Amino acid sequence: MPPSPTLRRTDPEALAELQRHHGRALFGFLLGLTAGDAQRAEDLVQETLVRVWQHPEVLASSHDSMRPWLFTVARRLAIDARRARLSRPQEVEPDGLEQAPAPVDAVAGSVTAIDVRRAVGSLGPEHREVLMQVYFEDRSVAEAAAELGIPAGTVKSRTYYALRALRKDLQGYGLGA
Repeated sequence: MPPSPTLRRTDPEALAELQRHHGRALFGFLLGLTAGDAQRAEDLVQETLVRVWQHPEVLASSHDSMRPWLFTVARRLAIDARRARLSRPQEVEPDGLEQAPAPVDAVAGSVTAIDVRRAVGSLGPEHREVLMQVYFEDRSVAEAAAELGIPAGTVKSRTYYALRALRKDLQGYGLGA
């Protein structure tokens, strides 16, 4: 949208003169307010000068010096910028994301538990007993065979077929066939 013909702006030479006289002091002041962040201080100096450009009546005032007005505007801009930064989530470097712990999805964990429980429940009692002994009771093949009163080879066979049935039943979990 083109500027309105009645809209006045500060003369570029007057703005350049203001920047020459007060720019360095304004930058130093803002550097202190931004905890030494030179880039942010430079941005705030520019924004302060934009305010002067937008309000030519300020230069026409009877003030002895423009510095108090400039410092007040700059301080308010620094406060506004800080508030805006604090209202947004903190920015994270991409390298830091790799070390961040994966978010815990309680719903997905619950759904997985329900699916596994259903799949184990669909097994025959012999296969379910073997899996309970070997995986849930953490027993060796020999210990499971002794507990169930069956040969070790039968424990191995039933474990193999039970796991195969579970893989088939839980294909959506990327377990393979």
